[in-house]
Amino acid sequence: MISRTLKRFHWLDVLILVVLAAFVAIVWYRIDGALNYKWRWEIIPNYILRWNEETQSWVPNILLQGVITTLRVSVYASVLAIVLGTLLGIARCSTNLAIRMLARTYLEFLRNIPPVVVIFIFYFFLSEQLVVAFNIESWARAIARSEDKAAWEFFFGDMRRFPSLVSGVIVLALFESAFVGEIVRAGIQSIGKGQHEAAQSIGMSRIDQMRFIVLPQAMKKVVPPMANQFISLIKDSSIISLISVQELTFKTVELVASTRAIFEAWITTAAFYFLICFVLSMLFRRLEYQADTR
Repeated sequence: MISRTLKRFHWLDVLILVVLAAFVAIVWYRIDGALNYKWRWEIIPNYILRWNEETQSWVPNILLQGVITTLRVSVYASVLAIVLGTLLGIARCSTNLAIRMLARTYLEFLRNIPPVVVIFIFYFFLSEQLVVAFNIESWARAIARSEDKAAWEFFFGDMRRFPSLVSGVIVLALFESAFVGEIVRAGIQSIGKGQHEAAQSIGMSRIDQMRFIVLPQAMKKVVPPMANQFISLIKDSSIISLISVQELTFKTVELVASTRAIFEAWITTAAFYFLICFVLSMLFRRLEYQADTR
């Protein structure tokens, strides 16, 4: 297996690896020598896992807590973004001009404004208003004080921070739904007109055509770009640290502020993001391969 992999290496691959190694060595030298930086890698493991004296077990510490929150936010936001994006994609293909223009306005607005601006607009004008309107904060505090909170904490973490989690999920889902909507729109429009005409010839309504003919085929076609968008969503989740959602980036900022281990903390965070996204990309690639071979 290893010999087969080595045979695939081209001289250009070796050159790129040498250049990358040289770049890392130069950066390391500049940090260690020119900046007179004292590396403290030995403290990082303690901020990933810590020993709990009360339970006599290892529990997640600040960085791993951030990873878990990032995964929670990403999963919930992706589900909501797929639902909203599918509706937007269908609206973009509507025969009604008003619906089509409203959907396009929403998509163009989000895709042509910097993400940071979008995050703050949604947070202050929508997400926070929903939290207040549905009295989510009081409800979450009541659960946090109750004894039967294990299941809630498993799915949502510390219930005292549940309102910020909800805000982060809503904001991220609304932002990502614009990109999902364009993916779904492209999938719908890739279905040939002949199938629409065949469905009309047997008396199917436009809703039935979309439900039974177009969407099943379109969603199968958009699986690869949807998978890539989910990976992008995980990386984009770092933006919601600006609204105090305690995901991985937010926790890393806290760690840097308390320890001054700047490079160690951020390199570890980058490694976490890379590991999550790399594993998911390999998983999605395998699923696509299995789907193509069926």
